[in-house]
Amino acid sequence: MRKNTTLAMAAALALAFAAHGAAAEKLKIGFLPGVVDPFYQVMQLGVEKAAKDLGIDVVTQIPPTWGVEAQTPLLDAMVARGDLNYIITAPTDKDQLIGPLQAAVDHGIKVITVDTYLGDGDYVKGPVKFPISYIGSDNVEGGRIAARGLAKAIGGKGTVYINSTNPNVSSVEGRAQGFKELMAKEFPDIKVLGPDFNLDDENKAVQQTAAILAREPNLAGVFGTNVFSAGGAGTAVVNAGLGGHVQVVAYDATKQAIELMNKGVVSLVLAQKPFDMGYMAVMFAAADAAGVTSLPRRVETGFAIIDKDNVKDPAVARFIYQVPGK
Repeated sequence: MRKNTTLAMAAALALAFAAHGAAAEKLKIGFLPGVVDPFYQVMQLGVEKAAKDLGIDVVTQIPPTWGVEAQTPLLDAMVARGDLNYIITAPTDKDQLIGPLQAAVDHGIKVITVDTYLGDGDYVKGPVKFPISYIGSDNVEGGRIAARGLAKAIGGKGTVYINSTNPNVSSVEGRAQGFKELMAKEFPDIKVLGPDFNLDDENKAVQQTAAILAREPNLAGVFGTNVFSAGGAGTAVVNAGLGGHVQVVAYDATKQAIELMNKGVVSLVLAQKPFDMGYMAVMFAAADAAGVTSLPRRVETGFAIIDKDNVKDPAVARFIYQVPGK
């Protein structure tokens, strides 16, 4: 209740800031997501909607591929502009982006992280304290939800496989951690393989999953930790003619994941709320600029859990990632 009250107050103050011109000049925010995919495209919609509502300018740079090498030059260019007040970003490495983002702060730009965080994500007591907030999912809990869903789908026993994206990324690292810990604690008859890292390449995820399917003829299920992992895993299962026999749990509610669910390949989809993350990050920036000092340092945006029984419920289907023109 306290967190909801704080968010409501922040929203009201941010709107008041926009309506009454509380700042000496118009705010300008940089938005730097992790890569091009439906998740971040929906997040961008949230950023742009909030910016329009609050009268804020946004400069968006989207890395073509995932990684420090692709993201850092865009970040440096944003800092070099000299006209940004805030940067909203999903760090592609929880350690290697500390220095470049600290440099942004040293240049007078405040930082809000979305989806992924820096250090251990504890901006109050942890080693990294300079971001205003982390706004995103509780990914360890998401991994637990995925584990319970996959265990139920395969009858509580068998061998399952994790296909992930990149090491040292807080989001997918937490998902794999929660998945493995829950399986070990509650389902001792389930053996967990992986994770393998596809480096955000869906074709590589297809190849990796196909190799596991060939090596483990009794594989019962796959957990895909993000858009590319789940899509590649589902495609590999279909290509092997094992749809309905090897169950897939998908993290991220893309249209592809829902189509695979309708085909009986995917048994559970965890929909994050990227629109909320983007919208709230802009709202936090505006509230901070208006002088709010009580913004929470961590905001967990929750999940919608989608299965074949509720996928057509409008209250649930609204969380499927919808990108105009896609």
